[in-house]
Amino acid sequence: MGDMTQAPPSGGQTGHRTRTVYLAMGALLMGMLLAALDQTIVATALPTIVSELGGMDHLSWVVTAYLLAATAATPLWGKLGDQYGRKKLFQAAIVIFLIGSALCGIAQTMTELIAFRALQGLGGGGLMVLSMAIVGDLVSPRERGRYQGLFGAVFGVTSVLGPLLGGLFVDHLSWRWVFYVNLPLGALALAVIAAVLHIPVRREKHRIDYAGTVLIASVAACVVLVTSLGGTIWDWDSPQVYTLSALAVVLLALFVSVERRAAEPVLPPALFRIRSFVICSVISFIIGFAMFGALTYLPTFLQVVHGISPTLSGVHMLPMVLGILTTSTLSGQIVSRTGRWKVFPILGTAVMTVGLLLLHNLDEHSADLEISVYFLVFGLGLGLVMQVLVLIAQNAVDYADLGVATSGVTFFRSIGAAIGVSVFGAIFAGGLGPRLRDALAGHELPPGVSPESLQADPRAVAELDPADQAATLHAYAESITDVFLWAAPAGIAAFVLAWFLREEPLRGSVQAPETGEVMAVNPVQRSSREELERALSVLGSRAGRRDVYAALARDAGTDLQPAAAWLLLRMRRQGPLEPSRLAEQARIDWSVMVAGARQVEERGLAVREGLTLSLTATGEDAARRLAEARERRMAELLGDWWTPDRPRDLAELVQTISADLSGCDEETPRPDR
Repeated sequence: MGDMTQAPPSGGQTGHRTRTVYLAMGALLMGMLLAALDQTIVATALPTIVSELGGMDHLSWVVTAYLLAATAATPLWGKLGDQYGRKKLFQAAIVIFLIGSALCGIAQTMTELIAFRALQGLGGGGLMVLSMAIVGDLVSPRERGRYQGLFGAVFGVTSVLGPLLGGLFVDHLSWRWVFYVNLPLGALALAVIAAVLHIPVRREKHRIDYAGTVLIASVAACVVLVTSLGGTIWDWDSPQVYTLSALAVVLLALFVSVERRAAEPVLPPALFRIRSFVICSVISFIIGFAMFGALTYLPTFLQVVHGISPTLSGVHMLPMVLGILTTSTLSGQIVSRTGRWKVFPILGTAVMTVGLLLLHNLDEHSADLEISVYFLVFGLGLGLVMQVLVLIAQNAVDYADLGVATSGVTFFRSIGAAIGVSVFGAIFAGGLGPRLRDALAGHELPPGVSPESLQADPRAVAELDPADQAATLHAYAESITDVFLWAAPAGIAAFVLAWFLREEPLRGSVQAPETGEVMAVNPVQRSSREELERALSVLGSRAGRRDVYAALARDAGTDLQPAAAWLLLRMRRQGPLEPSRLAEQARIDWSVMVAGARQVEERGLAVREGLTLSLTATGEDAARRLAEARERRMAELLGDWWTPDRPRDLAELVQTISADLSGCDEETPRPDR
């Protein structure tokens, strides 16, 4: 939001800048595409990967390693970008992601693949948070909504395309292309960013909470190790399980201690004294737990139990993804417009739990329509609650904690996703081995085929006779669908917790976040100022499209036409201007401009010198009153954040956004006024 008192740039300059912004946005979108696609494209390839590399009982770690690394790295990327410049950091994130992708593509063992997925996750966390932050460096708040809508669209498209592309690569090329596809896209993004992305390096000093980040990631890693290896490789009463459990408790206590003393904690302890934030965080954890557990194991069910090709398994996943996208968008918009939100977490957790129980009823004989309907129900339930949890958390906290509360809810969903995938994997692996042994006990099996080999490589099912095939597929079906039954109690707990949320009126500035932030698994971190800047600028633009200038004129105590009020604000921002040129730039009806210009002249608010209008002293006073009325309207949106002892940066933010939005081209009065 720079100085706008200077004359507007020429058409050629404006066109060049617009092309540069579009190219830069294209490169950012490609970076976001890489991270978004990687969250969904791998799931459909997992059964094939496991068949080739072995280790069905470690399948969950291919997903968990990425999630944990991305979640832990995200807050560091955001704050390092503030300190050292986001362009270099974004390029570094792409390079790390591409190196991880290339190594994943050439991995020869499951251990290698898991390690390389963690490296890929480190880069993926940076792609997510930095791409959204750079949008704020490139464009003013009034333009930001238009571009950030594109980022939401990328997530919507990749959520649908990911399972399909993963299946196509496996069927027609190799599972390794699930990772290789990132290389040309990333290289192109790097080249474009190097050439056209020029953003100021605004160094903001931060006290980065390295200790807190490492500790919370270590706690999550210990929990994931216990849940994924306990009961399978290690007995539940083994020294390893006891040691890791004790270590998790100790690290958690250290984390709490460190956060109390940290200058900029990852999760401020004060947030956990706010009931709504705590409940939202727990529900968000359960949402991540159920959502990513299902996304990981449903393709295995389709491909192994039903013999569906990887491509078609991606098609079968679409009802769930479309359900999430549909209800998450609708619930967020309805809440933003009505201010009523409590029904959505209650209804969403109830429908999600019903969906889990329906998924548990699937078996090897389930029809395609039945599978699609159950997937859809589960997705609809997830979507109903995902957007709303962020809104509730934003509404419950003080302004100082707005940014960290917003990312905190997503942070807990990320941790829930990592733990959920590992728990689902432990339940699946722990049930599959005994079931296979029971089903095939005493049966004569082909040479080289055993219950253990069938567990490690499901392709060996094809070598069995029909009766043994049926028994084996039934064992797989029961083992996979059992995980949904075990997840149902968590869904019920979320449903019960949702009833304890107190429905408090929403502040005017609290609104649905971008779809990309809701679909993303790793939390996008913004400061409180950045978060509020996004919300107020979007609301201000919406208000401009709803005849804000007529209301501003009334608030300022004048009876000016909307076009005249708009013209006064433009002159206050830009100085003397030519109405004819302004009409052309703003693409408004010439008759509207003429009427507004005539009124400000007749009222003595402006004088004409040739083709140019300039404000008089009376006009300056009227424009000031209009600007103050606009500022008051913005402040009203903040509710109880706008207190007499409000932070200085909050007052500056309202003043700046109000000035930036006053006279914005996108807020021109409609031709019928």
